[in-house]
Amino acid sequence: MTEYNILNAEEKRVIIDKGTEMPGTGEYNDLEEPGVYVCRQCDSELYKSEDKFSAWCWWPSFDDEILWAVEHHDDIDGRRTEIVCANCQGHLGHVFIGEGLTQKNTRHCVNSISLKFIPE
Repeated sequence: MTEYNILNAEEKRVIIDKGTEMPGTGEYNDLEEPGVYVCRQCDSELYKSEDKFSAWCWWPSFDDEILWAVEHHDDIDGRRTEIVCANCQGHLGHVFIGEGLTQKNTRHCVNSISLKFIPE
């Protein structure tokens, strides 16, 4: 059995139960330091800081993911695409295509609480 990091109640609510942190409250919303973002539950690398951008959406946004690190699934609401850690299936947030915010035309809207930041 794979062992994961111990999560507190709020982390479990978002990562395991597929919740959403309150808008604008995440610790990584405005972080602009170089480094890598990893899954809070299993420490797998998910996003590089160079792919992070300000989308003014109250959650950290990325226009790319580390290859094979993030899985995309139809959300239970039938309208959105959920993103999860490919290693542990922890809920990250949702991905939106076609908004025109970056050249890659992709926005991963990620809960800060689902991530940990490792500076360069």
